[in-house]
Amino acid sequence: VQLQASGGGLVQAGESLKLSCVASRSLLPVAAMAWYRQAPGKQRELVARWLSGGSTIYAGPVKGRFTISGDDAKSAVYLQMNSLKSEDTAVYYCNINTHSREYWGQGTLVTVSS
Repeated sequence: VQLQASGGGLVQAGESLKLSCVASRSLLPVAAMAWYRQAPGKQRELVARWLSGGSTIYAGPVKGRFTISGDDAKSAVYLQMNSLKSEDTAVYYCNINTHSREYWGQGTLVTVSS
């Protein structure tokens, strides 16, 4: 199974991007889906998590600016990023957890210029 992430790019501070991640086949039942990011020289960190049932969790620095949504029927997860800041620059990775396995996407680069 592959997770295909897309939507990254170069934007200016204050602009928006939407990331998408879709699995190559159904991963039902999905327990949780998430986005992580890794900035140069830093460890990978959780950005947002979507739990089956619809509840969401956000990291402090992105609360109020980013919105995660999931479509478990499609095994897809999205991240709407608004009011982007230079510190959001990173490679963003999607992650899908079933009740028995964990899958990672290949990463999509987001660069925010100030």
